[in-house]
Amino acid sequence: MSSDTDRAVSFYGDIFGWRAEQGGEEYGGYISLYQGDAIVAGLMKNEADSGYPDGWSTYLSSVDIHATVSAAESAAGTILLQPMDVVSLGRMAVIADPGGASIGVWEPNELTGFAAHGLAGTAYWHELHTRDYPAVVPFYQKVFGWQTEITGDTDEFRYTVQVSGPEQLAGIMDAHGFLPEGVPSSWQVYFGSADVDATLARIVELGGSIVEEAEDTPFGRLAGATDPDGSFFKLTSLTL
Repeated sequence: MSSDTDRAVSFYGDIFGWRAEQGGEEYGGYISLYQGDAIVAGLMKNEADSGYPDGWSTYLSSVDIHATVSAAESAAGTILLQPMDVVSLGRMAVIADPGGASIGVWEPNELTGFAAHGLAGTAYWHELHTRDYPAVVPFYQKVFGWQTEITGDTDEFRYTVQVSGPEQLAGIMDAHGFLPEGVPSSWQVYFGSADVDATLARIVELGGSIVEEAEDTPFGRLAGATDPDGSFFKLTSLTL
């Protein structure tokens, strides 16, 4: 969601090589973002009176969005947006998990989701930083049917990953010990970069900001940045 979609198209097109396709009026101004012929993300106008800041959202797929929303309510979640049809593309809803993080729900029809990931300039990882780890992990297991593995279980690093066979799909981090006061639980999206430092430099040149300086970690070289309108996202080297 961006308050300046033209600037967002230009910014992300420059740093990630995306091209934009504007939908018709029936799609409410939705802009599909492509890398080559593969859809990789979407963009909508964030109206001034929406009450929400500009930002990226993660959507999880559902085969039955009404059943998912019902399961979320039963598991102490909150419904922020009831299921609605998005023309012939699919159905969407937005819920909040027990830790207060919002997550989109998508029941696909014509639009099945992003068609490229795990590459430079595409979504590479999705991660929840939560203040209520003990309640949130079983929430995603119950509501979305996640199979999970624990990859860290110490006070310094407590982390669960969603898995499908050998593939890791998303992560949940116990963040209660390091989230600053007033910063809520939230989902974060990582975009792949062949050169994290060069991408950060270009972000600054285009009016964005560095929020988390690049650093080498066991999971690759990571950094956090905002676009010119304040939408936060992360970068990761191509190591997963």
